[in-house]
Amino acid sequence: MNTDDTDLSSVLSIQSVLSAANCFFELLLTRFRKKSKIEKHMSFTRESAAELAKTDLAKRLNIEAAGIEVVEIADKDFPDMSLGAAVDGEMSAQLISSGWQIKLSADGENYEYRADKYQLRLHNFKGENYVIQS
Repeated sequence: MNTDDTDLSSVLSIQSVLSAANCFFELLLTRFRKKSKIEKHMSFTRESAAELAKTDLAKRLNIEAAGIEVVEIADKDFPDMSLGAAVDGEMSAQLISSGWQIKLSADGENYEYRADKYQLRLHNFKGENYVIQS
Protein backbone atom coordinates (compact mmCIF):
# COMPACT_ATOMS: atom_id res chain seq x y z
CA MET A 1 0.00 0.00 0.00
CA ASN A 2 1.48 3.33 -1.00
CA THR A 3 1.15 6.74 0.65
CA ASP A 4 -1.64 7.88 -1.71
CA ASP A 5 -3.73 4.81 -0.80
CA THR A 6 -3.18 5.43 2.92
CA ASP A 7 -4.14 9.10 2.59
CA LEU A 8 -7.29 8.21 0.63
CA SER A 9 -8.21 5.55 3.20
CA SER A 10 -7.75 8.06 6.04
CA VAL A 11 -9.89 10.66 4.28
CA LEU A 12 -12.65 8.10 3.63
CA SER A 13 -12.52 6.97 7.28
CA ILE A 14 -12.80 10.57 8.51
CA GLN A 15 -15.70 11.23 6.11
CA SER A 16 -17.50 8.12 7.35
CA VAL A 17 -17.10 9.17 10.98
CA LEU A 18 -18.28 12.71 10.24
CA SER A 19 -21.24 11.41 8.25
CA ALA A 20 -22.27 9.08 11.08
CA ALA A 21 -21.87 11.87 13.64
CA ASN A 22 -24.00 14.19 11.51
CA CYS A 23 -26.74 11.55 11.23
CA PHE A 24 -26.66 11.00 14.99
CA PHE A 25 -26.83 14.76 15.64
CA GLU A 26 -29.79 15.14 13.28
CA LEU A 27 -31.61 12.27 15.00
CA LEU A 28 -31.06 13.81 18.44
CA LEU A 29 -32.16 17.22 17.21
CA THR A 30 -35.32 15.80 15.64
CA ARG A 31 -36.19 13.92 18.83
CA PHE A 32 -35.53 17.01 20.94
CA ARG A 33 -37.76 19.16 18.74
CA LYS A 34 -40.57 16.60 18.79
CA LYS A 35 -40.28 16.06 22.53
CA SER A 36 -40.20 19.79 23.27
CA LYS A 37 -43.21 20.44 21.05
CA ILE A 38 -45.22 17.63 22.65
CA GLU A 39 -44.33 18.57 26.20
CA LYS A 40 -45.26 22.22 25.62
CA HIS A 41 -48.67 21.35 24.21
CA MET A 42 -49.70 18.26 26.09
CA SER A 43 -48.63 15.50 28.36
CA PHE A 44 -51.15 12.87 29.38
CA THR A 45 -51.70 11.45 32.81
CA ARG A 46 -53.81 8.34 33.40
CA GLU A 47 -56.74 10.54 34.35
CA SER A 48 -56.47 13.07 31.52
CA ALA A 49 -56.12 10.25 28.95
CA ALA A 50 -59.23 8.54 30.35
CA GLU A 51 -61.22 11.79 30.24
CA LEU A 52 -60.26 12.45 26.62
CA ALA A 53 -61.10 8.82 25.78
CA LYS A 54 -64.58 9.27 27.31
CA THR A 55 -65.11 12.50 25.36
CA ASP A 56 -63.99 10.86 22.12
CA LEU A 57 -66.17 7.79 22.62
CA ALA A 58 -69.19 9.93 23.47
CA LYS A 59 -68.80 11.78 20.14
CA ARG A 60 -68.37 8.53 18.21
CA LEU A 61 -71.46 6.97 19.80
CA ASN A 62 -73.44 10.23 19.84
CA ILE A 63 -74.19 9.95 23.55
CA GLU A 64 -73.41 11.97 26.68
CA ALA A 65 -70.02 11.32 28.31
CA ALA A 66 -71.89 10.71 31.57
CA GLY A 67 -73.25 7.52 29.98
CA ILE A 68 -69.75 6.07 29.65
CA GLU A 69 -68.19 4.11 32.49
CA VAL A 70 -64.45 3.83 33.04
CA VAL A 71 -64.15 0.11 33.76
CA GLU A 72 -60.39 0.00 34.30
CA ILE A 73 -57.18 1.91 33.72
CA ALA A 74 -54.25 -0.49 33.86
CA ASP A 75 -50.51 0.04 33.44
CA LYS A 76 -49.39 -1.89 30.38
CA ASP A 77 -46.30 -2.49 28.28
CA PHE A 78 -47.14 -2.38 24.58
CA PRO A 79 -45.08 -4.10 21.84
CA ASP A 80 -44.30 -0.95 19.86
CA MET A 81 -44.42 2.85 19.80
CA SER A 82 -47.95 2.78 18.33
CA LEU A 83 -49.08 1.01 21.52
CA GLY A 84 -50.02 -2.09 19.53
CA ALA A 85 -52.71 -0.06 17.77
CA ALA A 86 -51.13 1.12 14.52
CA VAL A 87 -53.42 2.68 11.93
CA ASP A 88 -53.41 1.38 8.35
CA GLY A 89 -50.07 2.05 6.68
CA GLU A 90 -48.36 3.30 9.84
CA MET A 91 -44.81 2.18 10.55
CA SER A 92 -43.84 2.07 14.20
CA ALA A 93 -40.60 1.49 16.06
CA GLN A 94 -40.57 -1.99 17.59
CA LEU A 95 -39.67 -0.86 21.09
CA ILE A 96 -41.52 -1.77 24.27
CA SER A 97 -43.63 1.26 25.17
CA SER A 98 -45.16 1.69 28.63
CA GLY A 99 -48.55 3.28 28.99
CA TRP A 100 -52.13 2.62 30.03
CA GLN A 101 -54.89 0.39 28.75
CA ILE A 102 -58.17 2.25 29.28
CA LYS A 103 -61.29 0.10 29.23
CA LEU A 104 -64.61 1.88 28.82
CA SER A 105 -68.19 0.62 28.70
CA ALA A 106 -71.27 2.20 27.13
CA ASP A 107 -74.68 0.76 26.29
CA GLY A 108 -73.52 -2.75 27.18
CA GLU A 109 -70.50 -2.64 24.84
CA ASN A 110 -66.82 -2.53 25.80
CA TYR A 111 -64.20 -0.27 24.22
CA GLU A 112 -60.43 -0.05 24.59
CA TYR A 113 -58.21 2.99 24.39
CA ARG A 114 -54.45 2.93 24.76
CA ALA A 115 -52.35 5.85 25.90
CA ASP A 116 -48.96 6.92 27.06
CA LYS A 117 -47.63 10.30 28.07
CA TYR A 118 -47.66 11.50 24.44
CA GLN A 119 -50.58 9.88 22.63
CA LEU A 120 -54.06 8.41 22.86
CA ARG A 121 -55.36 5.71 20.51
CA LEU A 122 -58.65 3.86 20.11
CA HIS A 123 -58.02 0.14 19.63
CA ASN A 124 -60.14 -2.04 17.36
CA PHE A 125 -63.23 0.18 17.12
CA LYS A 126 -65.39 -1.45 14.46
CA GLY A 127 -62.32 -3.33 13.31
CA GLU A 128 -59.99 -0.31 13.01
CA ASN A 129 -57.51 1.59 15.13
CA TYR A 130 -57.57 5.38 15.46
CA VAL A 131 -55.09 8.00 16.65
CA ILE A 132 -57.08 10.37 18.85
CA GLN A 133 -54.24 12.67 19.80
CA SER A 134 -50.54 12.49 19.19
